[in-house]
Amino acid sequence: MSDSAQLSPLGKEVVYKDSYDASLLFGISRSENRDKLTITDPLNGVDVWNGYEISWLNTKGKPIIRQAIFTFDCQNENIVESKSFKLYLNSFNQSKIDDEQQVIDTIKTDLSKCANGEVSVEFFKVGEIKSATSFKNFECIDEIDIDVNQYEVDSDLLMADEQSHVLNQQIVSHLLKSNCPVTGQPDWGSVFIQMDGPQLDKASLLKYIISYRQHGEFHEHCVEQIFCDINRLFNPSSLIVCAKYVRRGGLDINPIRIKNAKVMDVKEFRVSRQ
Repeated sequence: MSDSAQLSPLGKEVVYKDSYDASLLFGISRSENRDKLTITDPLNGVDVWNGYEISWLNTKGKPIIRQAIFTFDCQNENIVESKSFKLYLNSFNQSKIDDEQQVIDTIKTDLSKCANGEVSVEFFKVGEIKSATSFKNFECIDEIDIDVNQYEVDSDLLMADEQSHVLNQQIVSHLLKSNCPVTGQPDWGSVFIQMDGPQLDKASLLKYIISYRQHGEFHEHCVEQIFCDINRLFNPSSLIVCAKYVRRGGLDINPIRIKNAKVMDVKEFRVSRQ
């Protein structure tokens, strides 16, 4: 566990405040994890958070409810610790604010300060965001029959196909699981990989994804490690690694890392269990 993570509200009893309090936000340095990675290309991409429990009162005391999309540039100095984010959003619940744009601007300012970098905030009325999006172009590898005995991350499991040739691959697995490094709670996710490069051995890729099952690390850090391992071993001409994590506490986290690709290729995907 990193030094900064130990100072976060994760795993500790807290008082749920229902009036606006920006001090509830807690940032964790990205560099603490990146120092352990073998980074062969600059890390680019975003972390997309979907918020489902955004509410405040108008000046007449009537509740307003919104869904939100928060997008953090992966070059930001810090990630926002998820429990602190939830506590912060809940602090608006009994706050009287008449102007919706004021809420958006306030959240954007506070998140940008915590992350020490660029953040965008978009609000939507309930029902305006689709609950699920098809990803039929991605091949699911979860039904491959394999023997598994490795549940801690092992990049040596990754191999190219013996008949390898360069091609575009779009692969998804819903078997991604890691654990919160502070509380040990499971984090469930679907990982999407799109790359132009040597053909991956799908059985080895599935074993590698399963090897995160007992790994204790934050969502963003897991995706960066997957991205860096694939990029280091196969040097694809383009690569996207995107994980869609299951919602917890009214938020789901969707880190996306890219090389020579567009973020929007996968940003709008949403899986049914989110």
